Amino acid sequence: MTSRVVEDVWRRESPHVLAALLRRHGDLGDCEDAAQEAAEAAARQWDRDGVPGNPRGWLIRVASRRLIDKVRSDGARAVREDAVAAREPTPLAPAADQEPHDGDDTLRLLLLCCHPSLSRSSQVALTLHAVAGLSTAQIAAGYLVPERTMTQRLTRARATLRAAGAEFGLPTDAALPARVAAVLDVCHLLFTEGHTRSSGDALVDSTLAAEAIRLTRLLHAVIPDHDEVAGALALMLLTHARTPARTDGGRLVPLAEQDRSRWDRDQIAEGVRLLERVLPRGHVGRFQLQAAVAAVHAEATTWEGTDWRQICLLYAMLARVAPGPVVTLNQAVAVGMAIGPEDGLALLQPLLDDPAMRRHHRTHAVRAHLLEMAGDLAAALDGYRRAAALATGLPEQRYLNSRISRLAEKCRADAVNDR
Repeated sequence: MTSRVVEDVWRRESPHVLAALLRRHGDLGDCEDAAQEAAEAAARQWDRDGVPGNPRGWLIRVASRRLIDKVRSDGARAVREDAVAAREPTPLAPAADQEPHDGDDTLRLLLLCCHPSLSRSSQVALTLHAVAGLSTAQIAAGYLVPERTMTQRLTRARATLRAAGAEFGLPTDAALPARVAAVLDVCHLLFTEGHTRSSGDALVDSTLAAEAIRLTRLLHAVIPDHDEVAGALALMLLTHARTPARTDGGRLVPLAEQDRSRWDRDQIAEGVRLLERVLPRGHVGRFQLQAAVAAVHAEATTWEGTDWRQICLLYAMLARVAPGPVVTLNQAVAVGMAIGPEDGLALLQPLLDDPAMRRHHRTHAVRAHLLEMAGDLAAALDGYRRAAALATGLPEQRYLNSRISRLAEKCRADAVNDR
């Protein structure tokens, strides 16, 4: 049996395991550690003996024993009990170790872990780590901060929960809206990492993207009248629909060059239907606006036929509803396309004074693109080089390097012609 099989089982069962541990023991940090130790024991044991008939029960029992051992602080006894648990895990009664409704265990765990004693960003970061299984580096990339900073945030969040004696119960009706908003952020960041991986040699992690869509679809089924949940689901579907055309033989294909016949029209149709249902109802939130932008792209038959002015209007609304540097970055692209590159560059300029955005390769890539459109090829070439040096994903690095090679050749040709 390969480690991949163990990873697949763990990805499927880990939310159920963590939920069971939290119901019994309460301390998220200790439960995370115990669950991880159980996963490591499984990797050793299952590789030799095969996956047990009840893998979830096996994991919960081993992790629970680790927690009990920690409380007892009895090293010798812990070793004996762990050896017995790993060698001969006994069957578990469903009422003790399993939820009767497996399908929504992950969703309930997301609601549990977005604890009100934490700030929104800490809720989301800790839940992404504990439930979604994202690494600290992946979460840091989503928040545009160094990995060390995110490590410190996660440590402080766990300490806050411990100091507050946090109990992980389902939220009251009054607290539910804030929890749902945090869960939407978790799902969106999970999707973002799946749609464009922050590092590695592949552009897309389809498993993460599909899980984010699954969870958001499940949340939409539970609260179908929540417009922002519908908007988030529409955004993911409309964006994920482009996936088949985003790479060609491992090469990143930018939106302007994608073969739109390869886009998933069923996902686009579903996303558009969701938007058409919720947009007329009143308040329009950030996910609905982002989904509307994605719908404009999806409905354009060519890059040249994109309604950039409509996209500009949508980003102007988004900048009022949910201002932020990433919104400004995307707005600069739209303004550059609809009005002119100089206007896009003016909008982009404040981001160059933002330390986080100066570290982000997309800031320099967008600036380089706008400079190239404006005819300043030397400055554009410098921008692409900065972007390539900062990019951590190999597909994006390769794409940026190809732009550098092409633009450098053009600069050389122009220099020869000017002689």
